[in-house]
Order: sequence, then C-alpha cells, then structure tokens
Amino acid sequence: MHAVPAGGSWRVQQLTPDLFVAVAVERIVHSGRTAYQHVQIVDTVSFGRMLVLDGLTQSSEADEWVYHEALVQPVMLAHRNPERVFIAGGGEGATAREVLRHRTVREVVMADLDPEVVALCREHMPRLSGGAFDDPRLTLLFEDARVYLEEHEQPFDVIIIDVPDPLEAGPAYPLFTREFYRLLRSRLRPGGLMAAQSGPAGPTTIHETFTAVHRTIASELANASPYCVGMPSFGLTWGFVAAGLPDAPNVAASAAEAVDAAAASRLDGESRYYDGAAHAGMFGLPRFARQALAEETRLITMDAPLFAYQPPLPG
Repeated sequence: MHAVPAGGSWRVQQLTPDLFVAVAVERIVHSGRTAYQHVQIVDTVSFGRMLVLDGLTQSSEADEWVYHEALVQPVMLAHRNPERVFIAGGGEGATAREVLRHRTVREVVMADLDPEVVALCREHMPRLSGGAFDDPRLTLLFEDARVYLEEHEQPFDVIIIDVPDPLEAGPAYPLFTREFYRLLRSRLRPGGLMAAQSGPAGPTTIHETFTAVHRTIASELANASPYCVGMPSFGLTWGFVAAGLPDAPNVAASAAEAVDAAAASRLDGESRYYDGAAHAGMFGLPRFARQALAEETRLITMDAPLFAYQPPLPG
C-alpha cells in the first residue's frame, strides 16, 4: 500500500450513503465554484490529473479514454457515414476528440453550459482534448444543449449526450427526459444514431439512473441498447445507452469484423479500449443487469423527476 506523498491528502468520494472510495492526492491544482457547479482539478497518485464536478469524478488522465471511447465509438462506427455530429456537454473536450478522429466528420457542434469548466480543462488538462478545440470542424457554444436543438432544425447524423447524471433540479436533468429524446429524434437525419452516458450500472447502483434512462430512451427511439464498462477512477461500473431512428443500424448487433473494418478505414490513430472484441463484452450484459433493465417501469419526464443519490459537495 502506497503512503500519501508529503504534503498530500486523501480525496474521499461518497458513492452511496454507505460506500466511499478514496484516492491519494498530491496537490490541488484548482478548487472553486462556477456559475453552475463546484470544480476541482487535482493531481492524484493512482490516476494522474483528475477533474471533479460537484464532488463526483468526471475524468482522469489514467482512464478517461475508456469512458470516452465507449461513449463515442460504438455509435460513430456503426453509423454508415457520420458527417455532422452534435455533442451535449463534454466540457473536457475528450468527447469531441474522439468524434474528430473520424475522417468522415465535416462538422461538430458542441454545446456546453459552463465556459469556466472548458477554460480550466483547456489550461490544466489539455491532453484530454488532444487539440480538438483548435480543430476548424468544431463549433463550440456556451449554451443549453436542449435550447440549441429546439431553436435549430438542421439535423445531425449522430448526437452524443455527455452531461452529468439526471439529479433532480440539476442542470442536466432536462436532457434525460422523454420530452428531450422526442426532440432529439426530430433532430436526427435518416439513419441517425445517438448515445448517452447513463450513470452507474453495478449490482448495487444499477437502479439509480441507468435502468430508467434506458427505458426512457427506448420509449422514443429504436433499438435502445444498454452497455457498460468498468471505470477504475469512478470506483464503479458505468452505463451507456445507444439508440437511433428505425432505419438506423442496431449498434448492439455490430459484428466484431465490421467494427474493426470501419475503424481501420475511418479513424485517425488507434483506439486503446474499443474494438470489435471489446464491443461484444460491453454489450454482453450480465444476467442481473438484463433482469433489472427488463423490470424497470420508470420513465423520466419533466413532470416525473428521477430521484438519485447526490453526495455532499466538497468544502
């Protein structure tokens, strides 16, 4: 067991009311509030530099690529020819980085509410964006993603939702509702696909948000496919949902050979996590998860908030 470095401390994150995870911190790079949330950037022993929003780990240099490849690449590689992509959230720039690896992409619109988080990530965590913010194909907007989609009718090939969990009264909550997915459906081109980060998906956390997000997406879009990856820096298994229009490919049904062929022909650089073999494992959910998803009855709507546990904020 490694000792905390001289001058360091432990960062303790409360995952549930009775479950905690701790990581040794070498130094605090930044800590403060923006207009929307509490932000910390810390250097840790185990995971390198880490972004923490409202007390919850969002990205670490050691394993962010697992999360961002899992969120982006299954739908992007399943789509027949993704040219125009919309990203809701994604302030670190890593989601945009993964999208812009595709040589087919001509335009990416990214709408994030919080310009201070984007600026902090650009200054202190530039490795996460990998130059995405300087790519001329990216249009970066500091506004509500839902409002943007309401006001702009030009459709997209792929829409990716990379915002915090749908906590009641939280700024991201409206982007997980049935009303939002109905709007999203109208903003997809024929054959269009979407993916959303959908919260923790382990045996003790799967009912917090993951199952309800899946059921809500499935109520508005076709072939809603839940999948998971393990995220060591989160201390949790993390869930995602891919779906699309009725004429779009079924992402879960992508064959390993097709995934690898699409990656070889379209992607700049090699992926570190996602390929055809990894795809089968991500979408091959264990029995408890399949049962929980099948039994879920909740739909997230503007009139029916989803209550989820929210750890206390730091400080």
